[in-house]
Amino acid sequence: MLWRDLLAAAVLIAYYLVVCAIIPMLFKIWFRVPDELVRKTQHMAYTMSVFLLLHLFSSWYAALLAAALLIILAYPVLILLERTRWYGRMLVDRRPEGGELRLQLLYVQASFAVLIFIFWGVLGTDWRYLVAASVMAWGYGDAAAALVGKAFGKKRVLHRLVEGAKTLEGTSAMILAAAVALFVTLTWYGNVPWYLSLLVALMVAPVCGVVELFSRRGVDTLTVPFAAAAVMFPMIYIFGLLRWI
Repeated sequence: MLWRDLLAAAVLIAYYLVVCAIIPMLFKIWFRVPDELVRKTQHMAYTMSVFLLLHLFSSWYAALLAAALLIILAYPVLILLERTRWYGRMLVDRRPEGGELRLQLLYVQASFAVLIFIFWGVLGTDWRYLVAASVMAWGYGDAAAALVGKAFGKKRVLHRLVEGAKTLEGTSAMILAAAVALFVTLTWYGNVPWYLSLLVALMVAPVCGVVELFSRRGVDTLTVPFAAAAVMFPMIYIFGLLRWI
């Protein structure tokens, strides 16, 4: 088990180094891909990494230790990079002083850790698919909201609790993408009957859209998957009591 977990940790670190860092960096430097598209490429790489935590490691606590190790290794490296003159040319960070990438690293791993602890550590392996479903709702939904909102957004949502230039078009894209991601993940990964997956997706996706709309300072990385899980769990639990799944 130890050697398996050590190998899994090495794979996870290599994945983050290559897929989450180097490839987006090359997109920015060599191919002149727009910054927002680079950010969302990185964002989707973060999202899909949850499957490595769920399947490469022998136990939930080994997965949590790996997530912590990733932070311990990457966080100081990002601090050092922020002090260089070429940090802004290589990486996409919306804060002039830097720090966004470090904060998102913490948010992503914290989100994964809490969900894994609850839906794998506490409730057991049978509930592990809710970790993936919650993360997919956030990952694909948030990416759609940003890309569609920036490209086609015209109707701004003006509210004192809404940060930035969020639009109805972006929020609608968020809800649609989250619904599709939830449906696919629950059906094909969670083995939930398609009609129940559809019902859950239609109930949960609007909640994700509203939560994302009112989340500030990048905390949607935490709030959206937690909200998705909070709505999904009782629904799936009731389905189980009724012996529908």
